[in-house]
Amino acid sequence: MIRDQKDFISRKKAHLSICETDEAAFISKKTGFDKYDFLHHACTEVDLSKINFETDFFGLKVGYPFFISCMTGGVDDSDKINLQLAEAAAKLNIPLGLGSLRYALNKKEFDSSLIEIRSALGDAPLMGNLGAHQLISEGDNFEELKRLVKICSMDAFVIHLNPLQELLQKNGEPYFTGLKQALKKFTAQIEIPVIVKEVGSGISKKAALEMLECGVSGIDTAGAGGTSWAAVEILRNNNSKGNEFWDWGLPTSYCISTINELRNKHSFMLMGSGGINDAFSMAKAFALGADLCGSARIILQTLRKNGVDGVVELVKDWFVTMKNIMYLTGAQTLPEFDDSVLIMKEKLY
Repeated sequence: MIRDQKDFISRKKAHLSICETDEAAFISKKTGFDKYDFLHHACTEVDLSKINFETDFFGLKVGYPFFISCMTGGVDDSDKINLQLAEAAAKLNIPLGLGSLRYALNKKEFDSSLIEIRSALGDAPLMGNLGAHQLISEGDNFEELKRLVKICSMDAFVIHLNPLQELLQKNGEPYFTGLKQALKKFTAQIEIPVIVKEVGSGISKKAALEMLECGVSGIDTAGAGGTSWAAVEILRNNNSKGNEFWDWGLPTSYCISTINELRNKHSFMLMGSGGINDAFSMAKAFALGADLCGSARIILQTLRKNGVDGVVELVKDWFVTMKNIMYLTGAQTLPEFDDSVLIMKEKLY
C-alpha cells in the first residue's frame, strides 16, 4: 500500500470518529434559523390527511424532499456505513449521496462495493461525489468519471467545494484554478445533472450564480452552523481549539434565502443543508426556499446509535412535525409553504 493510501485511510477514519461526536460543531456561529419564528394561523383549514411530501428529484419521484448528504467512502467502515445508509434511503425512497470517489478513480477493485451500494439503494436516487481539485485534475477527459457513473447507475453527480478544509488540511490541495472551466466541460459531457455543494462554509449568491453559469443543475448550500470542517481538521491535527477559522462561513439560512433570489432568471434545484438537525430547522429551510433538505452528522450519529430503522424513524418523525407546522401556518402544500409563513423574531417584541 502506498503512503498516500495510508494517509487517506487514516484521514477518513479520523473524520468519521470526529463526526460521530459534536466536537466539530461551530462554537458561536449558528445556522440563522433561530432568528425566525412561524406565523401562527388560527383559522387554518389545512387537511392533514391530504399533505403529500412526494416530490421530484431531477425527473425521479422520491418519497420525501430530503436527502442523506455525502459523508464518507474508501475504507471498510465507510462501505458498511454507506450500505446501511443505502438501506435507509431505500426504505424512505430518498436520494443518497456518496462520499468523495477520489479513492475509486482508476481502481476497479472498488467497483464491486459501489455496485453493492447501488443494489442496496434499489430505485432510490444515488449521487456520486468528487472534490473540486480532483475534477480539475481530470483535465478534459472525464472517461473515468463516466465509467463510475455507469457502473453505479448514478442519478446525479456532486462536485464539492471545500477551499477552507483544503487550506487547513495537512497535505491539503487548495488549488482551484480552472474550476469554472472544468465545470463547464464536465456539465457538458456528463449525462446526468451536476450539483455543486460546499462542506460546511456555505455558498454565497455570487458563487452560486457563477456555478449556475457553468451549467450546474443544483446548488447545495451546506452552510455554516452544523459541522465545521475547519474544526475537523483542527481537531485531527491537534491544533488549538481557538483557531480563528473554526467558525468561518456563511449561515445556512442566509445561503438559502439569498440563493433563492436567483430563481428569477435561473432554473435549478436548491438543496438546503448545513446544521439541519431537527424538524423546525428543516421546516424553516423549506420556507426560505429549499426544494430539498439534507443532513449528514445527525444521520451518522443516529445510524451508530439506533441503526437503519433509527434513521428511517428520525426522518419520518421530522416530516410528521413538518405536517403539523404546515397545518398551524395554513399551508396545504409545500409550494404554499414559503417565506410568508415566517417572521423575524425581533418583530414579535
